[in-house]
Amino acid sequence: MSRLISILANSQSHLINLARIAIFIVMAWIGGLKAYQYEADGIVPFVANSPLMSFFYSKKAPEYQEYKNPEGKTVQKNIDWQKENNTYVFSYGLGAVIIIIGILTLLGIWFSKIGLIGGLLTFGMSLVTLSFLITTPEVYVPNLGGDFPTPQFGFPYLSGAGRLVIKDVIMMVTGLICASDCAKRILRKQ
Repeated sequence: MSRLISILANSQSHLINLARIAIFIVMAWIGGLKAYQYEADGIVPFVANSPLMSFFYSKKAPEYQEYKNPEGKTVQKNIDWQKENNTYVFSYGLGAVIIIIGILTLLGIWFSKIGLIGGLLTFGMSLVTLSFLITTPEVYVPNLGGDFPTPQFGFPYLSGAGRLVIKDVIMMVTGLICASDCAKRILRKQ
C-alpha cells in the first residue's frame, strides 16, 4: 500500500496531463458532434432558454417544443424550422469553439500560457453549461401524473438532459486544476 501511495504522490504532474488529455477527448468528440443534425437539434432547449445564449437563435422559447426531432430521426418540417432558427449555423460555431478550447487545454502539456487560457475557458464554458440547470425546464423530470409511492418530478429529479449537464461540475473543476498547474509553471519560470 505504501508503494501505491508513493507512486500516486509522485505522479501528480502526469495525472494533470492525463486530465488535459481527457478534457481534449471530451471537447473534440462533443464539439465534433455539433456538426451533425441530431446533436444540433438536441441543444436547442438549452440555448433557447438561456439568457446568455438565446440571442443566437431567431425563434423564441418555447416554440422549439413543436419542432423537436426524435434523436436519430429526420422530420423535414422540423429541419426546415431549425434552419430558420439558425440552429445548425450556431451549432457549427459552438462545435468549433469547443474543439478549440479542448486543443488549448491539451497544449498546456507543453505551453503553460496557452494551457492556462484553455483551462480557464474550460472552467467558463462549464459555468455556462451548469447555468442550464436553472434556465432549462427539460433538465428535470416532468410531472406526468405518477404519484405512487410519492411524486418524483421537478427539482431535484434530474432528467437525462439534467444528468448530462451536472457532469460539467467535474469538467469545471478539472479545467481549474489544469489552469492552476499552468499558472504554477509560469510563476516558476519568472
